[in-house]
Order: sequence, then C-alpha cells, then structure tokens
Amino acid sequence: MGLLRYTLNRVLQSIPVMFGIAVITFLLVNSMPGNPVDIMLAEQEASPELIAAIEARYGLDEPLHIQFLNYIGLSWILGAVGIPGFVGSPPGILQGDLGFSMYYERPVADLMLTRLPPTLLLMISAFAFAIATAVPLGVLAAKRRNQPADHVSRVVALIGVSTPSFWIGIMLIILFSVQLGWLPSGRLVYPWRDPSHYGLTSQWELYYQTVRHLILPMVALGTLQMATIMRVERSSMIESLQKEYVQLARAYGVSERKIMRKHAFRPSQLPVVTLIGLNLTSAIGGAVLIEMVFSINGMGRLLIQAIQTHDYQLTIGTTVVIGFVFVIGVIITDISYAYIDPRVSYGEEN
Repeated sequence: MGLLRYTLNRVLQSIPVMFGIAVITFLLVNSMPGNPVDIMLAEQEASPELIAAIEARYGLDEPLHIQFLNYIGLSWILGAVGIPGFVGSPPGILQGDLGFSMYYERPVADLMLTRLPPTLLLMISAFAFAIATAVPLGVLAAKRRNQPADHVSRVVALIGVSTPSFWIGIMLIILFSVQLGWLPSGRLVYPWRDPSHYGLTSQWELYYQTVRHLILPMVALGTLQMATIMRVERSSMIESLQKEYVQLARAYGVSERKIMRKHAFRPSQLPVVTLIGLNLTSAIGGAVLIEMVFSINGMGRLLIQAIQTHDYQLTIGTTVVIGFVFVIGVIITDISYAYIDPRVSYGEEN
C-alpha cells in the first residue's frame, strides 16, 4: 500500500510539471520570429483574405491567452459548462487532442505515432548495447582495480564521455560504410513491416537487415551512455567491495564469485539504475543528432522540422510528449528502487 500511495503522489506531483512544460514551450514557440502562415504559403502570392482564412482556421487570429486556453483544452471545458464566449471551442491536450500540423496538414498525434517507433527502436537498442557492455566492464574494472584491465576501461570511458555522438556516427559511416562497405550508412529497416516492402522474401531476412541498418546508429548513440554507466558501475562496485559486510564474508571464507554476485553487485546498482532511468528518457537530445546523421525519420527529426517550419502545434505537441515521457521515466526509476533495495520505505513510518 505504501508503494501505491507513493506512486499516486508522484503522479500528482508531475501534473504541475507537465503544465509548466506546456506553458514555457507555448510562450517560447510563439516568441519565435517569423510567421508560420508565410512559411506555409512559401513563395505563393497570397491575398490578405487567404492569409486571414488560414489564420482563422488554425486559431492564430485569437489573442495569445485564448490560443493557450484552446491548446490546453480549458476553452473546451469552459464551453462545455456553458460559459459565454467559449462555446464551440476545439478540444485540446486535456481531451487527448495535440492539435493539427500546419506544415504536414495532418493531426499531430498521427504524425507522432508514425515517427515514435523508429526513435524507440533506436533508443532501446542503444541502451541495450550500453548496458550489456558497460555493466560487465564496470564490474571487471572494479574487481581488477589499478590493473591493466581497469586502466583500459577508464581510457575507454573517458573517450566515450568526451566524444560527441554525432562525430562518432560520422566516423563510423566513413569507416564501415564508405571505406569497408560492411554496413549501410543510413535509414532503418523496420522489423514490424512486411518483408516485401523492402524487396525481401522472408521474415528472418528482414530481421537481419534491421540489425545491419541499426548497428551504426546504435553504437553512435549508445557510446556516451555506455561510458557514463561504466564509470558509475565501477565506482559503485569499488565502494560496495570496501563495505564491512563484504570483508566479513571474505573472513568467513565465502567465495569471491558469490561475494561479487550476491553481496556487492546488487547493492551497487542503485546509482546505476538512477543514471539509466534518467538518461533513457533524456537521450532524445542525442537521438535528434543521430537521426539527422543517419537519415532516420524519428521524433527528433520531426521536432527539428517543426521548429524550422514554425509549426506551432507540432513543436508544442512533440515537446509536451517528450516531457511526459521524461517524467514517467523518473517515476519508474524511483519505483524500481523497491526491487533493488528493500530498505527503501517510500516515506512510510517504521
């Protein structure tokens, strides 16, 4: 019951955070120079009547505070209860409507549903690579502290932390795509599509091509995460191995393998889980650059295009959803402490 109460409290605490994200994003987007209607019409010669009609269609002719109420959905709620001046207002975020993209002329939610799977595929694979390499290397470095394996791991971590992900992506393309010709240089092959869409004949061939197209962007995005996780894993393991209960276990003749697995590894994962949870939700920033380098049509590229075209609804919608994912990731990270460390009481009285 304590865990349920804690989860509900965290969800309630996230509501003002999400509202603040929506307010700040709305104000920043509307303060950008330029007119989205001019960008939408491009070089077309448009009459004042056409411009006024487009502004009225997207609600750009309303005062800024009315535009915000319309976007959030408060205008629709006020109109639903019969307050004059708000009757017939469109639904907003509170009703699940993220608006309508001016540039793509499609609902924002539909655009995000088509662009979210590639980004999730990239991020999940990058973190799977990062965790699968960082945790064993961090444990090995801690176990062999100040030995050659430890020195090599620290150098690798330093290089990974210091090198921008987009530069790593460019170097990988030059080496493995241009020079060696082993791997494709861009785009993704999606495993959920029909193999015939890519001219393939079997599902296994589709999976093989998915892996080939995913390796370079996965490594480029996951290298920074791997380096940071490995450094935290090493430091946390070293601290755990110096605890008194570990020394006592050694004194009683417990095998080193059992000490590493049972007494040192699990308690040392709290900071690692925190880092993974926060980085997983904030890695969208790195995904933006990687998607541009590898020509992947994901959420990051969609956000860049929305900003470049002054697509207000799309920019705010993607930002709010990314903020929502980040908040949910933080909550899940906090809750996962219960499994790793039973001492966490979530504010309950002992």
